[in-house]
Amino acid sequence: MQDFTSFSAFYPYYLREHADAKCRLMHYIGSTLVLLVFVWVLFTGSWLWLFSLPVIGYGFAWFGHFVFEHNKPATFHYPWYSLAADWVMYKDFLTGQLNAKLAAAAVKVP
Repeated sequence: MQDFTSFSAFYPYYLREHADAKCRLMHYIGSTLVLLVFVWVLFTGSWLWLFSLPVIGYGFAWFGHFVFEHNKPATFHYPWYSLAADWVMYKDFLTGQLNAKLAAAAVKVP
C-alpha cells in the first residue's frame, strides 16, 4: 500500500485503479443516482433517504470493482481521497477531460 501526501499524487493512482470503462460506468451511475436522490430529498423533505446515499454510491462503485475491474476499491485504504477522486473523475468525465487524464496516468484509452 502506498502512502500519498497529496490528492494530486493520489489521483493518477486512482485513475489506474479504474482502467476498465465498465467499472467507471458503474461509478458514474452511482454518482448520478446519488445526486438525483439528494435533489429529490431537498424537494420532498424525505430526509431519511439521505441514509441511502452511501449505499447507492458505494454499491454501484464496488460492484464495478468486483465484477469488471477485479481489484479492491481504493475506498478501503484511502477513504477521503477516494471519495474526492470519485467526484473529480465524474467531473472530468462530464467535461471531456477524462481521456487526457487517463492517458497521463498511463491508463490505456480506447
